[in-house]
Amino acid sequence: MGIIKTKDLTFEYIRRDEEGNVEGITTAVDHVDLDVKPGQFIAILGHNGSGKSTLAKHLNAILTPTDGTVWVDGYDTKEEEHIWDIRQTTGMVFQNPDNQIIGQVVEEDVGFGPENIGVPTKEIWERVEESLKAVGMYEYRKSSPNRLSGGQKQRISIAGVLAMHPKCIVLDEPTAMLDPNGRKEVIRAARALNDVEGITVILITHYMEEIVYCDKVFVMDKGKVALSGTPKEVFSKVDELRKLRLDVPQVTILAEELRKAGLPLDPGILTADELAEKLKGLYKA
Repeated sequence: MGIIKTKDLTFEYIRRDEEGNVEGITTAVDHVDLDVKPGQFIAILGHNGSGKSTLAKHLNAILTPTDGTVWVDGYDTKEEEHIWDIRQTTGMVFQNPDNQIIGQVVEEDVGFGPENIGVPTKEIWERVEESLKAVGMYEYRKSSPNRLSGGQKQRISIAGVLAMHPKCIVLDEPTAMLDPNGRKEVIRAARALNDVEGITVILITHYMEEIVYCDKVFVMDKGKVALSGTPKEVFSKVDELRKLRLDVPQVTILAEELRKAGLPLDPGILTADELAEKLKGLYKA
C-alpha cells in the first residue's frame, strides 16, 4: 500500500434549513481512487469547484469520507485513535500563509509545532535550522514574518510543517494568492523537498504550468478524476483540458497547433525550452 491510498472516496456536503431538515446534498468528491507511493511528487489539478481541495482535506483527516476509505501510512482516517499518527505523517499547507504563521520571529514560528508536541529544545532548534535551509529561508530566521513577501511567507509555512518531520506534505493551492515570482519560489521549494529530502509531495493547483515536473497528475472535474497520467500524457490532451476549463500553457497550445499544421512534433510539449529543442532538431534535419 502507498503512503496515501483512497478507495471509492466519496464526500457529500449536506445543506440543512434552520430546523435541521435536509435541503440538498452536494457530492464534492465522487468515488475517487488514488495510490500515492512514498517519494512521489503528485499533482491534483482542477478548476474551482472541481473537488480538489475537499479531496486534499481528506489526506490528513480534516474531513472523513461519507463513503469509501482513505488510508494514510496504513491508518484508516475514520479511526479516531489514529488521528495523531495521520497528522504527523501528512502535513498541510494552505492557500493563505497569514493563516498559518503565528510567531513574531521566523524561527519561533517554525519551532512552534515541534515545541507543541514536546520535542526537546535542542532538537527543536536543529529542526528549525534544517527546515529553513531546506526552503531557502535560513537567512531570514531572525526576521519578522510581516516584513516578508507572500512567496517568502509561504515558504515559512512549508518550513513550519517540515519541522514536524512529516513523511508527506499536501500543498493545497499554496500559490493561489501569490504573484508569479512568489509562485515560482514556492514550487521550487516544493521540488527541492521532494528531490533532496525525499518527502512525498501532493500539490493541489489549478495552474497547469506548476505540474510540469510531477511524477503523476490527476485532473478532477465535478468531484471525479477526469484524466490521469504523467504530465506529458495529460498535456497531450489539449482539447480535453480546454473542455475541463483549464488554462493550457501557451507553449503547449503553440506546439499542438504546429503539430496539427504538419510539423513532426510529439504531443504534450511541456516547456518553451523543450519546444525550442524540438524545433532546432527539425531545422538541423
